[in-house]
Formats: sequence, C-alpha cells, structure tokens
Amino acid sequence: MKLTSSAFADGSPIPKKYTADGPDVSPELTWSDVPAGTQAFALICDDPDAPRGTWVHWVLYNLPAAATSLPEGVPASKTLPDGAKHGTNDFGKFGYGGPAPPRGKPHRYYFKLYALAAPLPLAEGATKAQVEQAMKGHVRGEAQWMGTYQRA
Repeated sequence: MKLTSSAFADGSPIPKKYTADGPDVSPELTWSDVPAGTQAFALICDDPDAPRGTWVHWVLYNLPAAATSLPEGVPASKTLPDGAKHGTNDFGKFGYGGPAPPRGKPHRYYFKLYALAAPLPLAEGATKAQVEQAMKGHVRGEAQWMGTYQRA
C-alpha cells in the first residue's frame, strides 16, 4: 500500500498552513495499491518526539473501503458524511490538530494509514490506544508518510 500527500514531500518540512502556527488544516492524503479484501481504513497521526512521549494529533477510522483520499481540511466533526469517525486526539478534541512542538529541534509527524479487514466496532471519540486494540488481527496493510516541523 502507498500513501502520499501533495502538501509536502515525505520526510520534508510541513508547511505552516498545516500547523498550529497557521490555519491548522489537515493536509491532503491519497493512497493506492490497497490490499484485496479491505473493508475500511484507519488513520493515525502522531509525534514520537514530543517531550512527554508520543503525542497523538489525529485519529480517524472506519473510512469506507472505496475511499482513495482525504481532502485538505477534513472537518473536525465526530462523524464525516461518508460514515468515518473521528477519535479524540491528545489535545482532547475531535479531528486534526496540527504540529505545535516546543521551540527547539524538529519533530517528526507520522501519518499512518491502515487497511482493515472490517470496520472497527467503536463509537466516535475513541483514543489511539482503543483504535489500535480494535485493529489487532484485522490489519491487511499499512503505509505511512512523514513530515517534520520545527519552531525557531
């Protein structure tokens, strides 16, 4: 499976537009080469370089199997029109929360997409840990895209 974004190159700096220092909208993501039998997708974005351990920026699950992309600026509603559900990020909110690291070294932000054998039996608002637990034994494929961000 392959995940890409037109917003920034893999391993490159994330533009301010997609961070807490800008409008803080989610970047466009596109995927391909999906494994046969995929029934849903889940997406997790996190920062393993956060001072207190990995910080979760976005949890989205039960994206339909027919989906091949997410547009820029996904609304932060609990449930999207296609039935996908937002989990709770570490800001305590639904939807995407962009990079907001302390000043200093650049942080890495991993957008991880999972192809699932079945939709997850979770209500909206689930945490990353709950989504990961529910995905066990159901992941058919995964892909990731990473960007960096640094406050001067």
